[in-house]
Amino acid sequence: MNSEVESKPVVVTRAEGADGPLSRELKSLGLRVLLWPAVTVSSANLDALSAALARVTSFGWMVFASRHAVAAVLERLPRAPAGVRVAAVGAATAQVLRQRGWPVDLVPDEANAAELLAAFAAQWSARDAGVNVLYPASSRALPTIAAGLSQLGARVTQVEAYRTEAAGLDVAECREWIARAGVGAVTFASPSSVTELAHALGEEDFGRLLSEAIAVAIGRTTARELTTRGRSATVAEAATLRSLALTTFRLLQTRP
Repeated sequence: MNSEVESKPVVVTRAEGADGPLSRELKSLGLRVLLWPAVTVSSANLDALSAALARVTSFGWMVFASRHAVAAVLERLPRAPAGVRVAAVGAATAQVLRQRGWPVDLVPDEANAAELLAAFAAQWSARDAGVNVLYPASSRALPTIAAGLSQLGARVTQVEAYRTEAAGLDVAECREWIARAGVGAVTFASPSSVTELAHALGEEDFGRLLSEAIAVAIGRTTARELTTRGRSATVAEAATLRSLALTTFRLLQTRP
């Protein structure tokens, strides 16, 4: 690896501390980490979620798009409800469920909403028309999953399970790193992290950052958010934090 590149740290934009899961993965590969949490995850008003879980057996499916949603549900419903099938967007979310003893019936090959809907459509039948689906989601969840399932004929109940909000970045320190082209790579684990980092830094400094550093996205939806801002990103080989770290490491190794 080029010694100059090797000395440059990797930015983590997800909401985590110094010993967070992505930071640990990067450090285990010998990479230095800069914590620039662009988003923060906080508790929501969970009245709607609690009400939905009180009648959970009326649902045919539960759909989880993130581990935060899993945590909110399992805190109130530790055991998987009998007769309710479970879908997870991505292997990482499915793994958390399985570790807690929940069976997962549907996981798309790629961790994004379009692939989840394609997986549902592939096994959909006439008996599924009108099935009730519970979708605990982020306050910023895109309408893609709920709208797509509704088009298939499901009755979707989308409830807020957690809030995704802008975090308080030390923008002055970030800009110092950008001014000296000191960052080797920037990792993005959600579209919100792209949006909020661009907003916090301003489009000019955001552009300067990604003109010098490699952008690595956990999935295609996150990469698409960068594309809309005129920036390209390499997508991790799998939609897991481990793969995000490994992809970043390999890119830094091969960067000229």
